[in-house]
Amino acid sequence: MNAIEVSHISRQYGKVKALSDVSFSVSKGEVFGLIGPDGAGKTTLFRILATLLLADKGKARVDGYDVVEQMRDVRRRVGYMPGRFSLYQDLTVQENLEFFATLFGTTIDEGYDSIKAIYSQIEKFRHRRAGALSGGMKQKLALSCALIHSPSVLLLDEPTTGVDPVSRKELWDMLGLLKERQITVVASTPYLNEVCRCERVAFLDHGEVRGIGSPEAILKQFSHIFNPPAIEHAHAPKAEQENIIEVNHLVKAFGNFHAVDDISFSVKRGEIFGFLGANGAGKTTAMHMLTGLSQPTSGKGRVAGYDIKTEYEQIKRHIGYMSQRFSLYEDLTVSENIHLFAGIYGMDKKAIKAKTDEMLKRLDFEAHRDDLVASLPLGWKQKLAFSVSIIHEPGVVFLDEPTGGVDPATRRQFWELIYEAAALGITVFVTTHYMDEAEYCDRISIMVDGKISALGTPDELKSRFNQPDMDHVFTHLARQTTRSSD
Repeated sequence: MNAIEVSHISRQYGKVKALSDVSFSVSKGEVFGLIGPDGAGKTTLFRILATLLLADKGKARVDGYDVVEQMRDVRRRVGYMPGRFSLYQDLTVQENLEFFATLFGTTIDEGYDSIKAIYSQIEKFRHRRAGALSGGMKQKLALSCALIHSPSVLLLDEPTTGVDPVSRKELWDMLGLLKERQITVVASTPYLNEVCRCERVAFLDHGEVRGIGSPEAILKQFSHIFNPPAIEHAHAPKAEQENIIEVNHLVKAFGNFHAVDDISFSVKRGEIFGFLGANGAGKTTAMHMLTGLSQPTSGKGRVAGYDIKTEYEQIKRHIGYMSQRFSLYEDLTVSENIHLFAGIYGMDKKAIKAKTDEMLKRLDFEAHRDDLVASLPLGWKQKLAFSVSIIHEPGVVFLDEPTGGVDPATRRQFWELIYEAAALGITVFVTTHYMDEAEYCDRISIMVDGKISALGTPDELKSRFNQPDMDHVFTHLARQTTRSSD
């Protein structure tokens, strides 16, 4: 008997077809991947299988039970881990686990054997609030919560988005242990090395199944989407270019804990600088100081000519910033978003109008000026968010994991925008968990335990550590961490 059977499922939201006549089956104990770009229908399908959403047409069965007519039976057999972890940030590790155990009529003690291999890695932090956990620890806790009632089917909706490469590998190793227990796993992921760890995958695009087969076969068949041509990048700032970021012996302490522990580096005008590190390494704390969101405990730093200790308000006006998920307001129109952010950056009305018209023309968005951002395709949102972040022509733009969870083809388009900005003399300071993107940077720093463990060009770092690519360099350094935060 198949663990999952999906037969001619369709689901529509207004005029948008989220799923259209989707059919496939998953064998018991199989690790099955759902892959495809944002908006392909993956999350809608997960919610239907988890009995959280009704299909308009078609049927689905989980462990032989109909997801509509036998909903309660299905829920007892399914563990569901949605994107963004689904944890209660103000509850402790133990309180989160107790809550999910109670939902399924069990206890931590009764379900402990089901989660022991995973939960034992974070159990010593059981009294820590979930909001204070690093990405890797949240991942392990969320997986423990999904497994506490001993499900036979596990649904994972992009569980590793925003998580560093080492923690991602650890999670997929854990899924291998679940397979040994004959637990069926259906997972979506934008990372190609994770796709290859599935036994079979279904490629969803615009709500339709375009292909089902081995990862190798599907990635080859749709290589234009999953493996677009590499970007040719000859840009590199000249040696005589001025430094636009200067950091000297910077420290940020929280009590006795040094989140950032004596780091020093500089970044030149027009440089694409990759700022990498595992979850909990200290890179977000460092970025907060450089962008004026927090002040250092000790040390010095200047960004765009302004002191990070005393002139942080000026820094905020002279930099651009784009966070993961693009930081746009979905319920505002394209032009309203542009006007809002331009106003925040201190531009006057005349300049805003001129820049708005110029930007819409350059992006070929003139016909979409009054469209709600929520209605735009993902790639368009990316272009708009990045263009808005540099509308005031800043010296530096900070990009905090701007492509998290995005498919390879869309990520490639985004990096073309980055190269265009760098060619105009804008310094790009970017964090990413995609190691292929690290290869696109002019230089890279890698933080471990609050310190910079490596700094140089991608080629220099690969040579220094005798590794074939940046993924191996990162893993080699990140595994040397001694902090207990992850």
